[in-house]
Amino acid sequence: MNILVCISNVPDTTTRIKYSADMKEVDYSGVQWIINPWDELALTRAIELKEANPALVQKITVITAGRADVEATLRKALACGADDAIRVDAASGDSLYTASQLANAVKGDAYDVILCGIESSDYNNSAVGGMMAELLDYNSVSAVSSLNLDGNTIKVTREIDGGKQNIEVAGPVVLIVQKGIAINPRIPSMRGIMTARTKPLKVVPATDVIPASRVVSYEAPPAKSACKMIAPDHIEELVNLLHNEARVI
Repeated sequence: MNILVCISNVPDTTTRIKYSADMKEVDYSGVQWIINPWDELALTRAIELKEANPALVQKITVITAGRADVEATLRKALACGADDAIRVDAASGDSLYTASQLANAVKGDAYDVILCGIESSDYNNSAVGGMMAELLDYNSVSAVSSLNLDGNTIKVTREIDGGKQNIEVAGPVVLIVQKGIAINPRIPSMRGIMTARTKPLKVVPATDVIPASRVVSYEAPPAKSACKMIAPDHIEELVNLLHNEARVI
């Protein structure tokens, strides 16, 4: 069994986002890049499955779409325990563009399970995994919070309204995973960092895909108002502000 994990290169979640003067682009200068948290958990679960089933899971591959600067993120994934990596040499685009680039890069390859995080922490579109499944003509399961293997049977649990749903599915399948798929993200060891330098990282050219949408402009959220200090004995004033201004009660 071969597992493919789609990872996204996103700004660190503590990064302060800046925009260009005309508000048409994000200013990425000084940004620290990380593996998208949901994708990091997907990778962690894939590594756990390989460690628990060494005779069943032969290889874990990670893939992303981006220019050469994303290779540091791929190398981190290799240091965590992935066996090889694929970078589609494509500039950023919308969800359909990204899904198309990833799908075209692996069409014809024998992946039994493709794991995608439910969303990326930058744009939160929650669309690439489902689109990729359609483009590859694979079955897909969304909102997956648990993944286990029983021979060639893939057992997943997904969150539904009012409870959980247990599903058995055969590969090839795209699993769109969410929080709960793994507990603690895998941290690269020193040995992993050293071996990652020699693991294969294949670069494939982008395919001719036209994005379905484009960014017209960005708009920053309204600035937070100044903190108001209320004297301890002015309870009525506090209640009034919480009810009429903050609207939380």
